[in-house]
Amino acid sequence: MLESSTELHKKFWKIYEKQDRKKIDEFKMYMDKFAINFNLYKDGNFIEQSLPFDIIPRIISKQEFSKIEKGLQQRLKALNLFLEDLYTDGKIVKEGIIPLEFVERANGYLKEFVGFSPSKKIRTHINGIDLVKDSKNDQWVILEDNLRVPSGSSYPLSIRDTYRKIYPDFFENLKIDPIKNYPTYIENAMNHVNTGGINVLLTPGRFNSAYYEHSYLAEKIGAQLVRANELEVINKKVYFKNYNGKKIQVGAIYKRLDDEFLDPKVFNPESLIGVPGVIESYLSGNVALLNAIGNGVADDKGIYYFVPKMIEYYLNEEPILNNAPTYLPYFKKDMDYVMNNIEKLVIKDVAEAGGYGVLFGHSMTTTELEKLKATIKSSPRRFIAQELIEFYDEKCYLNNELVDRKADFRAYVVMGEDIKVWNCGLTRYALEEGNYLVNSSQGGGFKDTWVMEL
Repeated sequence: MLESSTELHKKFWKIYEKQDRKKIDEFKMYMDKFAINFNLYKDGNFIEQSLPFDIIPRIISKQEFSKIEKGLQQRLKALNLFLEDLYTDGKIVKEGIIPLEFVERANGYLKEFVGFSPSKKIRTHINGIDLVKDSKNDQWVILEDNLRVPSGSSYPLSIRDTYRKIYPDFFENLKIDPIKNYPTYIENAMNHVNTGGINVLLTPGRFNSAYYEHSYLAEKIGAQLVRANELEVINKKVYFKNYNGKKIQVGAIYKRLDDEFLDPKVFNPESLIGVPGVIESYLSGNVALLNAIGNGVADDKGIYYFVPKMIEYYLNEEPILNNAPTYLPYFKKDMDYVMNNIEKLVIKDVAEAGGYGVLFGHSMTTTELEKLKATIKSSPRRFIAQELIEFYDEKCYLNNELVDRKADFRAYVVMGEDIKVWNCGLTRYALEEGNYLVNSSQGGGFKDTWVMEL
């Protein structure tokens, strides 16, 4: 760790030791009161549950965060250029930097949208980039990109409000960056691409896992929270139908649902949460969609492999932040390596998310590994393999004691007139000792992230 980071932790613990432990129960009661939920569908059932949280924050020094910020700005600039190129000229494919077959078989690639360029040529408006800090070399490593509908930003905003109320001592005595600027980043990004009209946040409704966040963010960014039945497309323009029947034109939609459910006229005709005709309005330049249609191609874990090449190709720069060491069985050299080292690798299904489709070679039996090898050989495009990163544990207060748990970090990057990296983020931790899966959908919890300086 950086020397300053060690000193920052010492300052935190010095104040923490003086706190009344009864405040922990007060903290929990306050969080429960405001219903910080992450809902799940499991075995066909809807489960409404509180999202586990921890009172011990992750602390990142301002100096260290500065490198993260520069690295993420560079990465998002390249990813946006890649998506704009891919759906217009396709130079990166024509020049063989990324194989055409590899792109066309990506789950989120929408070939029918080739030739369309969105408002201001921005596709990656609101992004969540998942990182871990490698304990072996003390470097931050990027695990994956989320450029479709990244969630989770409301949780650190909520927990920070609670922290300031219950534990004011920390904020009076430590130099902790304020974080209320994030909603402004989104609002500014929406205004920048707005084609004329109001901003709305489109939610599938309360049964969505992140509905709490939808309503929270809509209020904070000054956008109208709407469901599909409150929007109507007339003459290729989108209108919001308010409580008295008046129709108000919509210029930008922050959509909190995947592309395939957005417009039943274009995608899934059975979708009840989409807006019929919204894609026609989008293609006519009459409404902006955040994030852009077709971004899912960049969320494909196979495409992730090529991001360092994108940075070199579009920016003529070396990556500031590295990917985890990754292998594509699609290529023979990588296939050979995976077959010979599978017991120490992490195997991921390229189209899965939320911690699903992740297999750890070290925890599998010989029979299971042989079966997995056969599956990879039969479908090499379906998988990537990564070296297991021994990322840092974070201190967590669980069951009335301090314990170490694996924790990752989701950084939020917003692109509008410029690229803003939020000086906070979502630190997710595993509830079980030794578990590397920290995703909320896998039962993980979250904690606040403090960017601090001495």
